[in-house]
Order: sequence, then C-alpha cells, then structure tokens
Amino acid sequence: MEEYLWVLKRSELDLMREIEPERMHALDEDALLALHRRIRRARNKHVTNYRRKAARTVEDAGSRGEAHPKGAKERLRAEAFEEALSRVSDRLAAVAHEEAERLKAERLARAQEGRWAGPGTESPGGGKVADAGRMRSHEKSTGGVKRDASSQAQGARRQAKSDSR
Repeated sequence: MEEYLWVLKRSELDLMREIEPERMHALDEDALLALHRRIRRARNKHVTNYRRKAARTVEDAGSRGEAHPKGAKERLRAEAFEEALSRVSDRLAAVAHEEAERLKAERLARAQEGRWAGPGTESPGGGKVADAGRMRSHEKSTGGVKRDASSQAQGARRQAKSDSR
C-alpha cells in the first residue's frame, strides 16, 4: 500500500488514512458502509480517468504497448483505491457477520422463551399480538379460504379482460 501513496493528492491521502486498522476497527457497520461507498466512488473515478487517458494515448502512440508506460500515475491511483476498497470490504464483511450472528442469537433466545421483544410490540407478521407477551400457536386450515379468494380473483381478471375488449 505504501508504494501507491506518492501518487495520491492530499484529499485522497486523507481518505486513505481512514482505512488504517485502528481507525477501521473503531467504526460500526453504518460508518463502514459510508467509507466503502466513498472509496468505491474514488476507485471508479480513477479507473475511468485511467481508461480514458489510455484510450487517447493508444490513438496517439499507435499501439497499446507503446502507450502503457504513459498512464503510470493514473494506473497506480486506481490500484491504490482498489486495494483500499478490498480492505474496507473485508472489514465490512467481518462486522456484518458479527452483527448477523448477534441478531441471530438474540432472536433464538427470544424464540426459546416463547416471547417477542416485549409487550406492545409487533409480531413478525406485522400485526399486534393478541396477548403481547406470548407467541400465537400455529393454526391449520384446509386452504378453502385461500382457494376461494384465488378463484374469485381469477373470475375478476376474466371479467376485466372481457370488459376491455
């Protein structure tokens, strides 16, 4: 990473300082997502600049081999941000995994207790629970209500199709 820093501008160096391990470990998932977005935008910008300049240089030089050495700074900037993006992505993946495991353990603990988050909260289905402290038991149905609704909707579609003619 150090070999790339000489080609970066001051504002780009400030962005690179944010990926130092001590600083990244202090960030939560949302802050890491914001940093990831900023670094990805910078990487895309430099890759685009490199490709455009390389395309112009190839036309002037006559071949890609002749044009290759001329885009060194742009190429190094793009590589620097590519590596930075890789580091932030790795850290973001680790933090997201930790958060997912924490939420999973929390949900499992609540499910084992047979309770939701607490009185007055919504159930996973979205509605209020009749007895806010207890989970509802599963109710079996014959499927008649669903089948009736389906055939009613099918009839409505048929009628709408004929009305549109």
